Amino acid sequence: MSLVGGYVALSKPLVAAFPVLLLAWLRFGIAALAMPHWLRRPPDEPPMSGRTRGLVFLESFLGNFLFSVCMLFGVSLTSAVSAGVIMASIPAAVAVASWLFLRERITVRIGLAIGCAAVGIGLLALAPAPAHAPATGHNGATAPSMPWLGNLLVFCAVLCETAYAVIGKSLTGSLGPKRISSLINLWGFVLSMPFGIWFALQFDFSAVRFGTWALLVVYALAASIWTVWLWMTGLRHVPAAQAGVFAVMLPVSAALVGVLVLGENLSAPQLLAFALALVGVVLATWPARRS
Repeated sequence: MSLVGGYVALSKPLVAAFPVLLLAWLRFGIAALAMPHWLRRPPDEPPMSGRTRGLVFLESFLGNFLFSVCMLFGVSLTSAVSAGVIMASIPAAVAVASWLFLRERITVRIGLAIGCAAVGIGLLALAPAPAHAPATGHNGATAPSMPWLGNLLVFCAVLCETAYAVIGKSLTGSLGPKRISSLINLWGFVLSMPFGIWFALQFDFSAVRFGTWALLVVYALAASIWTVWLWMTGLRHVPAAQAGVFAVMLPVSAALVGVLVLGENLSAPQLLAFALALVGVVLATWPARRS
């Protein structure tokens, strides 16, 4: 979750250098080159059933492809700090998904956590955007700043991440973490290929600086390999609800990178929204007292 928050914030310079759909395709392609050996089925792993194949596709489509598109477009239109605050609603969103799909009961504390997340996002939507240098697009023009649309897209990424967590727990019962990581990345590469090729034919790759290429490689490895493998490995040994405790590191690391690396500022309403979001995370994930 710390790595996810870090690359959510650091993707902001990347979307200023590359078109979003080209960036997503490059991410999946770089990661595919780094882990082809993970695609091989281990001897002790049973063949995939039709249901497992469907879950792998949905895991990639929702948690990989749509999450990347919504998140990358979102952070290009809003601040990394705002994205971090909205991402803090992930535990509450997972709780709602558990109630809808797994019929788990929502306790009073979970209800209060959802309320904190809603109020925090509402404050964020009404707060004026903090003063920071406008982003420059990949064609040299100043990128449009539409915080409300960016925040909405980041929230759609939260919903995709929620589906990713719920489906991922089901997949870990039949597939290993490395194989899950490689399969969903391969699907992401295939899904983004038509858009990626179309943008690549028109893009001037020689204008991209070496430092941006280095950041792209780190982003691809972190987003498609390191974080997925760590998350799926953890889910094999930890209940999904308990894993939600560590989602607090996503908004914290995103906000820290936004402030310390990207030079963003925290306004008073954003500080209050961030505090409410973290209170919601604590309420949603604090261990229940055992009788």
